Amino acid sequence: MDTKELLKKVRKIEIKTRRLSDHIFGGEYHSTFKGRGMTFSEVRQYQFGDDVRNIDWNVTARYNEPFVKVFEEERELTMMLMVDVSGSELFGTTNQFKKEVVTEISATLAFSALQNNDKVGLILFSDEVELFIPPKKGKSHVLRIIRELLEFTPKSSETNIAEALKFLTNVMKKKAIVFVLSDFIADTYDNTLRIVGNKHDVTGIRVYDAKEESIPNLGMVQMQDAETGRLQLVNTKSKRVRNAYGMFHKEKVEYFQDTFTKSGCGVIHCRVDESYVKKLLGYFKRRG
Repeated sequence: MDTKELLKKVRKIEIKTRRLSDHIFGGEYHSTFKGRGMTFSEVRQYQFGDDVRNIDWNVTARYNEPFVKVFEEERELTMMLMVDVSGSELFGTTNQFKKEVVTEISATLAFSALQNNDKVGLILFSDEVELFIPPKKGKSHVLRIIRELLEFTPKSSETNIAEALKFLTNVMKKKAIVFVLSDFIADTYDNTLRIVGNKHDVTGIRVYDAKEESIPNLGMVQMQDAETGRLQLVNTKSKRVRNAYGMFHKEKVEYFQDTFTKSGCGVIHCRVDESYVKKLLGYFKRRG
């Protein structure tokens, strides 16, 4: 992709997702992910109904009448986008690949954070961490993230979610809002997710294509594993083969749902031909 074409794509995504984040997600994002805690702001005279635990005894003694401490919500947050760039993200049978939907969702979330003056960082992962952009504020930083999502070429086509989560715990010492975007055709990340979920506010966004859920009866078909590149002749006439494939996919989805839920993390399922706007908005509203 040349620079001109890339900038055109970035601009197109910015216009589409910025409008969404400005008009729809700004307020929802703010109310869903409140600040880390409360910071001391000022003291004022005690009023009926104030919490007596907030009385500032030093000031009260000095002026011989009760004063209370006033606290403000600590608003500044850090959002980390963890995006799966493995081979299976290039699958798509409708008008969009999973990768394109993931990019749009990531951009919408990043602009929502920008609107709230929060920091945004990015981790692109396959079976290793391919790219880490530390959290920063500002529009130019968000546009850089979108550029990477559009043009980054991973070294590996396989997936290891646990490895990416371990990296997150090493680089993020303070609590962050974490969105993990993947098709989650993976497992063995439950223990790592439990640790991450205890420290951070984590949401898994599963982006998938309906055609991945089952194989139609097409006779003998040569298929390629998007992650390993291995070619294989598959007899799709066989009911046993079709059932085994459907069961494999079902198990991965159930593992994702159970693992995230048990770890106290949020879950969003988004099919490529569905409106991710409705999915995100519904999730924010349920949590808000």
